[in-house]
Amino acid sequence: MPVFPIEAPVLTTGHRIPIALPRASAGFPSPAGDDLEDEIDPIAWVVRHPTSTFWWRVEGDCLWDVGIRDGDIIAVDRAGTRRVGRAVLAVVEGAVTAKILRKRDEKYFLAPANSREAFPEIELTEDSEIWGVIAGVVRRYDLA
Repeated sequence: MPVFPIEAPVLTTGHRIPIALPRASAGFPSPAGDDLEDEIDPIAWVVRHPTSTFWWRVEGDCLWDVGIRDGDIIAVDRAGTRRVGRAVLAVVEGAVTAKILRKRDEKYFLAPANSREAFPEIELTEDSEIWGVIAGVVRRYDLA
């Protein structure tokens, strides 16, 4: 799955947006009130380390099961802790890819997360680099 960098940087404007106190149910609708909890800057909420976070646009659906879709923009934190089970951005043989970091038989792999399609695992070599950890995802829906 190729991942392409966003040419123009995504900058926060410091705008805070009120968020509702009750959670929005994705199942049965809740008749909860209209109280506001607080305000949030959505970009600052995703970006924990501003100087080490970069934005990339995803192409492909190999991370479908973890909620990352074709066309999404991911925040990749170079200061994030690289751990088995986390979604990461890696450079393998000169190609950039986003996958889940896995370990099996003392070897590290980049694994897809899509139970609907068969994407291959990629074994990491000495020349591979875990570039950063995926810290968040931004998706824009078509309103037309």
